[in-house]
Amino acid sequence: MDKNVTIYSTPTCHFCQMAKDFLGEKGVSFTDYDVAHDLEKRQEMIQRSGQMGVPVIFIDDEMIIGFDQERLVSLLGLAA
Repeated sequence: MDKNVTIYSTPTCHFCQMAKDFLGEKGVSFTDYDVAHDLEKRQEMIQRSGQMGVPVIFIDDEMIIGFDQERLVSLLGLAA
């Protein structure tokens, strides 16, 4: 079952890059929004999450704040 994965990130965020690298290594496709330059998506992230820090990751309706590899593995049904 494919899950809808969305990452709100910035280009200079180390944890954002770690999350994107991890998902890429696991073959998980995702949509990445650069909230440093896309003000509309920044507002969307804040409204959806109540957060101003990144990364904010949504897997379907489940939210992950920061790079939480264990939770990503669990929600995506991946091998660690």
